[in-house]
Amino acid sequence: MSANVDLNTRPDYDQVLQTLADYVFGYRVESPEALNTARHCLMDTLGCGLLALRFPECTKHLGPLVEGTIVPHGARVPGTSYCLDPVKAAWDIGCIVRWLDYNDTWLAAEWGHPSDNLGGILAVTDHLSQKRVANGEAPLVMREVLDAMVMAHEIQGVLALENSFNRVGLDHVLLVKVASTAVCARLMGASREQLLSALSHAFVDGQALRTYRHAPNAGSRKSWAAGDASSRGVRLADIALRGEMGVPGALTARQWGFYDVSFSHTNKDLALKPEDQRELRLPQPLGSYVMENVLFKISFPAEFHAQTACEAAVTLHPQVRNRLHEIDRIVITTHESAIRIISKEGPLANAADRDHCLQYMTAVPLIFGGLVAEHYEDAFHAAHPSIDRLREKMVVVEEPRFSREYLEADKRSIANGVQVFFKDGTHTPHVVVEYPIGHRRRREEGMPLLEAKFRENLATRFARQRCEAILDVCKDQQALEAMPVHRFVDLLVI
Repeated sequence: MSANVDLNTRPDYDQVLQTLADYVFGYRVESPEALNTARHCLMDTLGCGLLALRFPECTKHLGPLVEGTIVPHGARVPGTSYCLDPVKAAWDIGCIVRWLDYNDTWLAAEWGHPSDNLGGILAVTDHLSQKRVANGEAPLVMREVLDAMVMAHEIQGVLALENSFNRVGLDHVLLVKVASTAVCARLMGASREQLLSALSHAFVDGQALRTYRHAPNAGSRKSWAAGDASSRGVRLADIALRGEMGVPGALTARQWGFYDVSFSHTNKDLALKPEDQRELRLPQPLGSYVMENVLFKISFPAEFHAQTACEAAVTLHPQVRNRLHEIDRIVITTHESAIRIISKEGPLANAADRDHCLQYMTAVPLIFGGLVAEHYEDAFHAAHPSIDRLREKMVVVEEPRFSREYLEADKRSIANGVQVFFKDGTHTPHVVVEYPIGHRRRREEGMPLLEAKFRENLATRFARQRCEAILDVCKDQQALEAMPVHRFVDLLVI
């Protein structure tokens, strides 16, 4: 056989794709902890979306692509009156959920926010539930939403455990697209072959670059990128259900596949062995681990690697608020991932730039005793030059133990320490917070606060009576699971 021709034997689907397909078709969510956590995750995710509707930079993106479009059995966007096709509804829901950087988080070799997948899940199930009722069939119920959330969390989170897409410059929303594609295709009635086709196209797609999350290009795309990815998952599922052929060797094809094109190390400065990231690894069976261990942002709308720094800063606020002019330096002790993605000096150009700056997110609670979404806005920043003065006095230092325990499966800490030194030689204690309040190790402490956060976010959009109706069903696991999806969404629209 000539060495100058390609062997055109069509392969079977790559094993990783088959593993993901078998999981969504074969797994049954039975863990009470996973389902209870999914219920809280639903509440928190929706609340984050409702809160984001206060910001015009977010709401300008919402609504139909063509004004006046009428969609039969259209999917609704919570907190609005929009009724859209499921692809655009997934985009809009995902956009509001992620806008304020306040929904859940997963940290491992890759980072991400698994509840971003709710954009596709809720849009698809709301549309299908309405359509079924119109056809005289039983509606989908919210248990199916919770099940899909558990599975989307698991796909995104387990793929993130040992596969670092950021190391090759790709953004973590790739995993949102893959997870949304898998669970939405199953919800839409895909066969195994159709689901494999959809998944293969998710990897064949060009993938988003991380540049919009980092200096000097950090900007608001990071607030809608996940909505875009989840909606793409819905679109790819729809394409596959229409009978579009898949790409079986999407990952492994020599020269043209995902591994060779997008997942190989061409940057010599990374100093990593080529075999470190040539193939995707699934280090454990897929189940409900990720939902059970997911991290909630309860106290601060801030990039998660800074959550414990914010908490430490709030603790120190009473000791420094009246001595800001006496500060000589501030030492932030942190972990490697925080240094790599959110430690930055120099001017901060916009709100998205500020909520990805470790120093900014530490300075604000040191000065004001708290951190809310409005603290990132241009007007607030311009009105308080003391923030940048404190930033200029900050030194960021890696603590090797923090970096090590961040990756250890039995710890998964996200530790930060803050200490303030004054010009007269005195200093504050070194306040270290290793686990944020949204960590699994602090669930008992955190869940009442998460429910309070949800209540407050509901009140930004709905009258008291509606808030109570939503809270009543969300706090009752059995009632929520049995409720038709479209009836639940009815409570959330204006």
